Amino acid sequence: MSAPSPRIRIGDDYYLLAAALPARGRQLVLNHGDSFAIVTESGDCPLSGREPFGVCHAGTRFVDRFELRVNGVAPLLLSAEVTADGSEQISYLTNADERRGDELVAQRDTVALERRKALCDGTLFETLTAHNYGAVPFQLQLALLFAADFADIFELRGMERRRRGRRYAPRVVGSRVVTRYDGLDGVERRLELEFGDLAWRLDPDCASLTVRLPPGGDVRASVTARCVVEPLVGARTAPARRDTALAAVRAERARTAAQFPAITSTNALFDEWLSRSRSDLALLRHVGPHGDYLYAGVPWFATIFGRDGLLSGWETLAFAPEISAGVLCRLAATQGAREDPERDEAPGKILHELRHGEMAACGEVPFGRYYGSVDATPLFVALLAAYVERTADLEQARALWPAAEAASEWITSSLDARGYLSYLRRTPSGLANQGWKDSHDAISHCDGTLAEPPIALCEVQGYVYAALLGMAQLSERLGSGDADAWRAQARGLQERFVRDFWLADEGTYALALDAAGRPCRVVASNAGHCLATGIAAREHAAQVAARLMRNDCFCGWGIRTLAESARRYNPMSYHNGSVWPHDNALIAAGFARHGDAARAAELMTALFDASRQLPDCRLPELFCGFDRVQADRPVSYPVACRPQAWAAASVFLLLQAALGLSIDAWKRRVTFTRPCLPSWLDAIELRGLRVRDAHLDLRIMRGRRSAAIEVIGKDGAVDVLVRK
Repeated sequence: MSAPSPRIRIGDDYYLLAAALPARGRQLVLNHGDSFAIVTESGDCPLSGREPFGVCHAGTRFVDRFELRVNGVAPLLLSAEVTADGSEQISYLTNADERRGDELVAQRDTVALERRKALCDGTLFETLTAHNYGAVPFQLQLALLFAADFADIFELRGMERRRRGRRYAPRVVGSRVVTRYDGLDGVERRLELEFGDLAWRLDPDCASLTVRLPPGGDVRASVTARCVVEPLVGARTAPARRDTALAAVRAERARTAAQFPAITSTNALFDEWLSRSRSDLALLRHVGPHGDYLYAGVPWFATIFGRDGLLSGWETLAFAPEISAGVLCRLAATQGAREDPERDEAPGKILHELRHGEMAACGEVPFGRYYGSVDATPLFVALLAAYVERTADLEQARALWPAAEAASEWITSSLDARGYLSYLRRTPSGLANQGWKDSHDAISHCDGTLAEPPIALCEVQGYVYAALLGMAQLSERLGSGDADAWRAQARGLQERFVRDFWLADEGTYALALDAAGRPCRVVASNAGHCLATGIAAREHAAQVAARLMRNDCFCGWGIRTLAESARRYNPMSYHNGSVWPHDNALIAAGFARHGDAARAAELMTALFDASRQLPDCRLPELFCGFDRVQADRPVSYPVACRPQAWAAASVFLLLQAALGLSIDAWKRRVTFTRPCLPSWLDAIELRGLRVRDAHLDLRIMRGRRSAAIEVIGKDGAVDVLVRK
């Protein structure tokens, strides 16, 4: 077992090195299950070192190189796309000019080439089609250059290893080229490249096919790259045929999309943002035996993250509660069961992260099954309670009640002497900061010094407050426990919180309290989460909202994680001045909770404007916090995940917040409180909004002071209430 190099450790944290920056233009992404592929627009995986191009499966990159050559040179790119549901990547190419000395022997644009890729459960299917549009026969040689490096995902993030397993030389076996790697974890990994029925010439690092195309002639070739892990318990295998695999992926994506109501508007660009977001959520959804789960993001977080899944569920709960159900069931199945300081595990605690790669299995990183987050556990309880109110699903409530009890017991037993839920890592290799801002320098005082743990974050106390009230609701619904006692605990926490965290001179809540109980007197976006959970005092809500919308916080594209006035502000940092879409969506929900749908609509506008400036209308994990007046589009953060689940989900919570939308399944009631549509959105229609067994079709129209709600269809017992 090898130890991690200091190169990845920055301030006792895990860090994405600049060496991993993508430098080859636009990346196209395919994702399915535990696999993802990142290619150039030409459909290539270029030999890339630490750039994240290639085909990865179960935490390991199998395909390091996969490049096409046509008559010895790279073909010319015409266009490229990924289908709307993310199931297939298509590149349109043509041949380059071919010369022999001064003679032009083949003119460019003679042969049209189409590359189609589909990914399913660790298998990449590619078809190559060539058509000769010339007037004379064309001698065509297709060559595929390939390699397998079996790099762990943490190596791609910049980590160096002192020792690796054994990689065997590639072998040609009939119509296949097989490369094997025996990991230090005792697992055999193989890349099996299989070429179709045509007369490919196979070498250990190249496959070539030569055909003579008559005028108007075609050739179609197929290649399959299988990523094999033995043993990997519970792994799914892809169908053998490409068309069967592609149909299975498309069916999964369609099922996810069908869980949302049909949402259309008078603004085509907004509809495109909605469609892209819905597709990204379907793309990141992992089907599993204990419920479907939204993986956090590609490439760095293509696995289960407790916090990310829970907040993504929160963001989509009003429109697609099935997402929350899957997240809750999967996390209940992985809930902490014992005391294990090396994993930061404790009974009742909710998982932070689950990894399947070699380095995690060998303990080179602690994230194989890691519980080092302070907020996932209260978020689990709060989301379960919110899910039950949204759906009236008592069957699920009963099934998950033991997990909620265990989680709440961990919460209450872990409160510090001040009565707050704080964190202090239990293993030196774990995360130093364990809230959603988990980089090493994210929690600081106004002079820039880092807070000393144990640290009590402001938003975490809000999550605990919501969890305590949630336990009261659940116990009443199930006739179990003492609801009054839970509510009394919540009131006591709120009173302490308002007293200890309020910064009257700044009009907001302190980011955190350090080990000595000193408040971190910086203005941070975390305070907006306190509005969303309800722990904030009503008399403070308007001040917090106004403070977060001041120019040193709101950059025009959204609210920054940290205000410009803070000593550690840096618009290019991960957590100290950047803009995160999910963070802004939660803040918008906080505005709406306190009756300020207009400000929620303003945040929705900022993120909508950002989406219009980004490729495919796809919001990334985060972007830099530079002022909008300095840049006519959001400045990219170099190693942000795209797609990212909670970024994709943000549009749905932003829309819910602007509409002041809440759904009470027990009362069969849909309520709009001071609904507001931004100036660029004249009307929106929701068709098929489900409330228990009823369905609603609604039209919302922008007015001078508030939006008007019209019921245009109803099937079943459900009421609509509009509060002006």
